[in-house]
Amino acid sequence: MSRKIKKETSVSFHRFTNNRYRRFAALLLIICMIFTMPGELSGSTVSAASTPLGIHGQLSVDGVNLVDCNGEVFQLRGISTHGINWDVGKPYVNKKAFKTLRDGWGVNAIRLSMYTEGYNGYCSGGDKTELETLVNQGVQYATELGMYVVIDWHILSDGNPNEYSKEVKEFFTTMAKKYKNYSNVIYEICNEPNGCSWSSIKSYAKKIIKAIRKYDKDAVIIVGTPTWSQLGTNLTSNEVADNPITGYDNIMYSLHFYAAESAHSQYLPDKLTYAVEKGLPVIVSEFGLSAADGNGEIDKSSANQWFKLLNKYNISYFCWSLSNKNESSALLKSTTTKTSGWKSSDLSAAGKYIKKKYLARLEKVGY
Repeated sequence: MSRKIKKETSVSFHRFTNNRYRRFAALLLIICMIFTMPGELSGSTVSAASTPLGIHGQLSVDGVNLVDCNGEVFQLRGISTHGINWDVGKPYVNKKAFKTLRDGWGVNAIRLSMYTEGYNGYCSGGDKTELETLVNQGVQYATELGMYVVIDWHILSDGNPNEYSKEVKEFFTTMAKKYKNYSNVIYEICNEPNGCSWSSIKSYAKKIIKAIRKYDKDAVIIVGTPTWSQLGTNLTSNEVADNPITGYDNIMYSLHFYAAESAHSQYLPDKLTYAVEKGLPVIVSEFGLSAADGNGEIDKSSANQWFKLLNKYNISYFCWSLSNKNESSALLKSTTTKTSGWKSSDLSAAGKYIKKKYLARLEKVGY
């Protein structure tokens, strides 16, 4: 469906919709879920007009805020897959899983994480055709469900995004050509740069943004930041906020945190506040409740403080990860074999916490 059609549908719906109505509709949806979950809701539960995309349409960046097609501040509540080139990530790229998250958890966005190096990554021996097909399937499922979707070029062990500059340019050129008329696609061009400077990342980002903008003029683009997306090369530096990319619209900058990582909760909230006050549009394209390696105890107390801060600034966030990997950051128990329609007993401690938090936010602000 073209942006024009989606925008017209969304605007028409908004003529009869205000914030009070959306909160009421969200409450009715939750009541409905109480009587129909566990499992999925029926296909007719959510009409196209009342999906996140149907309500909010094309997103854009206005100052520090992500806004919807009517210029209203909007917040993505997303879930990230694990690496789709992993056996713990690939099975969850399915429409029923996304629908379970939308209807049962209050999720309005999916992040499709495709590793570039390691684990049969896109640039290190993985089947490029198969991975692109999986990304395309994920985008289509999200679109059919009226959800937003992030295509994540998931650099990690490769560190410097310039290492595969040829491959990344070709990949995002292909994606931009394919999705230029979609209103729900967001491009994340480098997950967690590390071991390189902001000037190096910035140079890379300008090239890839230019390649995307040749075909897709409007989509939101997320730029990774130094030291595993911490807005600077160390825990107290702020070079991204002090020297952002200029010349392009609809650009956001990623901040990643893990609640049980004490240094993250000690230093990163101040960096986030500094960035917002400097006018930098920030998005938390990945966070977890565990330590940064995905293991150990989850820290609900720290996570509560993070949610207060993010919701205060209406900053969007994506939780890592939708998988049954045997680690505490996974939202499903390692013994869970179902790939959709999960009961509470299928969820990990992190999964139960996130579901409760997301539903509470849905009840307060709607999709």
